[in-house]
Amino acid sequence: METLILGWYVLVETRSVLMLTVFASLLYIGTLLSPMFGVMGDRIGHRYVLSAMRAVYAALATTLMTLAFTGALNPVQVLAIAAVMGLVRPSDTGMRIALVGETMPAPQLMGAMSIQRTTQDSARIAGALTGAGLVATLGMGPAYSVVASLYAISVLLTFKTGGSRAAPNPGADTAGVSAGLRTASGERETAEAQPQARFPQTAVAAGDASARPSPWRDLKEGLAYVRTTPHLLAVMCLAFLFNLTAFPLFHGLLPYVVKEIYRTDQTGLGYLVASTAFGALLGAIALSARGGAIRPARMMIVSCVAWYAMLLAFAYTQHLASGIAVLMLVGFTQCLCMITMAAMLLRTTDVHFRGRVMGIRMLAVYGNLPGLLIAGPLIARFGYPITATLYCVIGLAFTLLIAVRWRSHLWRLEAPANTR
Repeated sequence: METLILGWYVLVETRSVLMLTVFASLLYIGTLLSPMFGVMGDRIGHRYVLSAMRAVYAALATTLMTLAFTGALNPVQVLAIAAVMGLVRPSDTGMRIALVGETMPAPQLMGAMSIQRTTQDSARIAGALTGAGLVATLGMGPAYSVVASLYAISVLLTFKTGGSRAAPNPGADTAGVSAGLRTASGERETAEAQPQARFPQTAVAAGDASARPSPWRDLKEGLAYVRTTPHLLAVMCLAFLFNLTAFPLFHGLLPYVVKEIYRTDQTGLGYLVASTAFGALLGAIALSARGGAIRPARMMIVSCVAWYAMLLAFAYTQHLASGIAVLMLVGFTQCLCMITMAAMLLRTTDVHFRGRVMGIRMLAVYGNLPGLLIAGPLIARFGYPITATLYCVIGLAFTLLIAVRWRSHLWRLEAPANTR
């Protein structure tokens, strides 16, 4: 609801696709901070971190609501508030996924992620349709009072979910400490027998706070864990590619398509956003029913190729009705790709690295920023269809390159990434 309202406001007030891409880019400027949000989640608990993030959203929405009611709102203020929100929001999805991983056993992760996605997409459908209607009927102030209220409720609900910190891993937790005690008593050290020896658990006993490693060391260990785990590294490359070439085409630039190609208003924009979410909802329902029979990495690759094919088709639609139909397929394929990716990451990542791995995964969202900023001038010069075609061709080529480069880790049936 919020992104739709503000994106349309900036485009109408400034009459510039470049300013629209600037607004959309500002929502991702904090992507570089995502790994540190993951570190904090691993150290103090994902629930606390996510609750604090939602409190920031509520405060910013209340500020925007106040400016709208007093008649002082202008595009500069919207961009400034979007920049502050952009410091936090890119980490939201990663922390939410990590919280699901913290509360659900591994065999149920695919179904759990699918259910989580159904709640997300059903909310997007309602938000897209009601947000456009609220602004058109009541104006910015009343519409933003709804946004601020929903954020306030989300703070309370988030605080009641999951646990306060990551679930313990007894073997990893005590390996370093017990090995040190045995060494001090002259007994042979056995820590190297632990499977986590290359990446020792960073948490120590509560009574020895002085020995607790710094957050930067935690972050370095998370980066090393991803770099030395082939399928995780491949997923990070794919995630960056998606955000660079796919998401800008149907997220940040959708208001431009509605206004300049379909020649309709924010109600049409709401229909398009809702159609994408509806397609994703169908994909999530399908995965929740049949997720146990799916090879996650293979499904991720196949659905990614289908996703780019649907985006290419969307680039050449000229009418709202056909755009709605194609965006349903875009949402369906995108959902299959994102859910299988998230479930694979949670299932194959050590519990003590989940927050950091998801934070690093969200670092890939930074691809949205150059993707949007490059798309603005290209659209102004060559038009949306040619720009979208270029993005899709690049995306497909590099997807296939990644699949070939890491084929033994992403396509082989017995690979851990394809565990059912």
